[in-house]
Amino acid sequence: MGPVRLSRLKLRAFRNYDALDLALDGRHVVLTGENGAGKTNLLEAVSLLSPGRGLRRAPYGEVTRLGRADDGFTVFAALDGLDGPVEIGTGTGGVDEGASRKLRLNGTPAKTVDELLDHLRVLWLTPSMDGLFTGPAADRRRFLDRMVLSLDAAHGRRAADYEQAMRGRNRLLSDPRPDPAWLTALEREMASLGIAMALARREMIGLLTALADRDGGATAFPSADLALSGFLDSAWHRPAFDLEEEFLDLMKAGRFRDAAAGRTLDGPHRADLVIRHREKDMDAGRCSTGEQKALLVGLILAHARLVATMTGAAPVLLLDEIAAHLDAGRRRALFDLVDGLGGQAFMTGTDRSMFDALGTRAQFLTVADGHVLSQPDPEAS
Repeated sequence: MGPVRLSRLKLRAFRNYDALDLALDGRHVVLTGENGAGKTNLLEAVSLLSPGRGLRRAPYGEVTRLGRADDGFTVFAALDGLDGPVEIGTGTGGVDEGASRKLRLNGTPAKTVDELLDHLRVLWLTPSMDGLFTGPAADRRRFLDRMVLSLDAAHGRRAADYEQAMRGRNRLLSDPRPDPAWLTALEREMASLGIAMALARREMIGLLTALADRDGGATAFPSADLALSGFLDSAWHRPAFDLEEEFLDLMKAGRFRDAAAGRTLDGPHRADLVIRHREKDMDAGRCSTGEQKALLVGLILAHARLVATMTGAAPVLLLDEIAAHLDAGRRRALFDLVDGLGGQAFMTGTDRSMFDALGTRAQFLTVADGHVLSQPDPEAS
């Protein structure tokens, strides 16, 4: 199995791109240009080569270029994937906010977007993630679930089915006289799915912890110690069946409380990802802004190494404005680590000179007003 690399990217009616046909030569891709030129839009397009709504999590109606709503948007990519060369086409057919996007693989309709995971993994780091350590627990759960999904294709479906069952339970509890048999059936479904979700999250944390133990602080970026809290915290040494029964008992005992609250107050949807700076033995939220940025970069790179180990090929990395808050030494170390993964990364910034340490390892492109132009390599200028 060779490295996963995009060789072509075509967009139609996507954000500020009316039409784009971009040839890529297999190296890393550096996109530079003014703010608002469309650099992040290109990363977002690549992020839609994975399940979900991409790095912005935007409704598809917002993604379609203004004035082209009747057509919807299209993202096409040709790449060497995990299963060999493949052509991927995805997009929508119109403005319906609730419409799901369609997927074609080598011209054939796919059943679900989860089939994308047969061909590549896409990971990203964006400026909006800088508040991960101090923001709401929901952001950290979503971050962890995307990490799990990169190795466990069924995780997204489990989470969606759990949410659906929980909404059904909440609606039923709002009834003055809910059907007890129906309520128990929904709670059993939630118990099975919820424990499976929680165990998958804990497995991911265990894998990342083992990787950090092996690295022993050998990289230029700090390591993170990870843990989960807020759901059956002291019970995880027990078998899955016992955990399901305990969660089921917890929901039954909390019916009146949950009915009064209008929501389910116990479950994996209430858990929090606890992140600590390993070398400083400090809660990540108490670290300085610079330390938090370095810790987040280190966590993304550790996850990328884990994906490469588990799948046999490095993920495609999308690093938005990655160089802005790193000094020259850290930037050089980052580029070496990214290149050492053996895959392809897309990086953005306003100042090309901040990427000079990449040398000929990257293809340099300028983005302006929905157009992309090639630049000469640094050594060739």
